[in-house]
Amino acid sequence: MSSTIGDLVDRTFREYLEPMDDIVSYTTLETGVDASATSIQFNGDLLSIEEEDALDAGTIIEIGQELMLCRDLNSVNNTITVTRGARGTTAVAHTAGALIKISPPFPRKNVFDAVCDQIKNMYPTLFATETKTVTAAVGYEILGDHGADSDNNNYLVAPLAAISQYTDFSAGSDSTGIRFQGVQVELIDLPNPFTYVDSDGVSRTKSYTTGPQVVHAIQTYNILQGHTVYVTFKKKFIDPTAETDTLATIGLEDEYEPIVMAGVAAQMMSGRDIPTATADYITDQMSVQNFPVDSATRIRNSLLSYQRALIAQARKDLRARYPEPVTINSISYG
Repeated sequence: MSSTIGDLVDRTFREYLEPMDDIVSYTTLETGVDASATSIQFNGDLLSIEEEDALDAGTIIEIGQELMLCRDLNSVNNTITVTRGARGTTAVAHTAGALIKISPPFPRKNVFDAVCDQIKNMYPTLFATETKTVTAAVGYEILGDHGADSDNNNYLVAPLAAISQYTDFSAGSDSTGIRFQGVQVELIDLPNPFTYVDSDGVSRTKSYTTGPQVVHAIQTYNILQGHTVYVTFKKKFIDPTAETDTLATIGLEDEYEPIVMAGVAAQMMSGRDIPTATADYITDQMSVQNFPVDSATRIRNSLLSYQRALIAQARKDLRARYPEPVTINSISYG
């Protein structure tokens, strides 16, 4: 299983986009470069004469997520002069030994963006969850600390369950080993930014510059001030911003990885003439998952069908863990 977004990108290449018999020509960076360097020294031992000639003017190469346009090739000292940050990518520093791909059919930046798109589009069919500890207060209580982007509580959507443990209904009577009882809570949507007066009488402002443009507060009912309440929330997946972001931080569970990968592969292959080796490889991979591809069916449509089957299974799992509440005679059964 993957642990970061970068791992998930690599797994998508490995399982869908780059079968071992269809890997693009590549070499490695001999010496590290900063974000402004225009001279790239490569390892010539890894290239054939034809592959090295392909590095001449007009070729696109890739290092990490950055694309570069080759302007001149010096085959004597294995150096190419490039224009950095080509095709809307960002010039960044690269270390010695980094992989240099020659004319990649599926640029890594495109695959990373597709992973982000697929994660974002899984909601509301699928969602993340998070349990938070809040203290019952009089009126509403702003979730998280004041300030800008101090947390990701703006991704919360709705409470799924809330319980508190106490000996009686008086404040401060929480006790381990007694019993838990359901608590009625409400998530309140407030404008972003939102200014309020805290319990010390100080004016505070909470705001977000990324993610959903909303500030959240929680309000509890039928429980006195001071009790600890454990609230499990339905939550949107957090938008990835870098390959180093962990899947746990994003809210992505292991079972969602194949869903994302199938969607990314379909998105990347939309409207593209797929190489025979890649098409055969994907067909074999899906057959292993007991989802054979009809020879007359387009690869993209088969991938989307496979993704829908995976989503349906994941949706069943969510419903089993977090059943929709049913109200009978004013009593809510979760």
